[in-house]
Amino acid sequence: MTWSLLAGAAVGLGIVLLVHALSAPVPGVSATLSRLDAGRRGRALTTTAADEGQGRVERLRGSIGERLEQEATSRGWQLRSTRADLAVMNRSMAVHLGTKALLALGALVWFPVVWLLFGFGVGPVPLVVTLAATALAFMLPDLQLKREAEVRRRDFRHVVGSFLDLVAMNLAGGRGLPEALMAASSIGDHWAMVRLRQALSNARIMGWTPWEGIARLGRELGVDELRDLASALALAGDEGAKIRMSLMSRSESMRRKELVDVEGSAGESSQSMLMAQLLMCVTFLVFLAYPAISQLS
Repeated sequence: MTWSLLAGAAVGLGIVLLVHALSAPVPGVSATLSRLDAGRRGRALTTTAADEGQGRVERLRGSIGERLEQEATSRGWQLRSTRADLAVMNRSMAVHLGTKALLALGALVWFPVVWLLFGFGVGPVPLVVTLAATALAFMLPDLQLKREAEVRRRDFRHVVGSFLDLVAMNLAGGRGLPEALMAASSIGDHWAMVRLRQALSNARIMGWTPWEGIARLGRELGVDELRDLASALALAGDEGAKIRMSLMSRSESMRRKELVDVEGSAGESSQSMLMAQLLMCVTFLVFLAYPAISQLS
């Protein structure tokens, strides 16, 4: 009776998901434009990957990811946090979604096969473990992406502090603010400098102010320091405020904050090592005392 109910619930859930997937909603203007942009990026990525001779699994992942991305865009799902993390890592949404789908499908197929090979049969425990493993496999790329994006954002903030010092030096040399920003971003080939240089160049091409380009980059990457910097630069550009000392103090405060974060991470590592050492000592004492305690009993 229980298995009949579970099977019926699974079939009903599958039917609901199938109907939900086949019922295409009416997309709005923004969703249509996003889908066209995503399709253009997908075609460029597919052409590049084909030139590099990507394998069958990569093509399958890209195809599934593009389909899922188009579906999410047509339904108006923004996924802003994931898109910001992907923008920091310079990865595409299609590849990320394809990886999630393939990992979940692999866990959904692999775990039941393992249960059957070891002779556990079919039961509630294998079903729960399989569903939990599938959900974990589906969320694992998001967790890894978030961790890698935080490390890359920390690196970006470090470069922004140096960028502000360079801008202040160019301002002290008599350059205007837009020229100082472009000259400072042209020094070095670090990926953060490249992104800043691209943002300033795009702002010049599109007719935006340089600080508006920096603000857009901050929103795209999810870096709050860039948006604060854009606000300060906008104040300097609109009202003629003295910005050189403000930039230097902002750079110093960013370095001080980074130093505090590094010291906090070092303290956490020290505490972890201390707990590991205490655990090893307790385990060794139990190992020494166990024979004597067993003889007493």
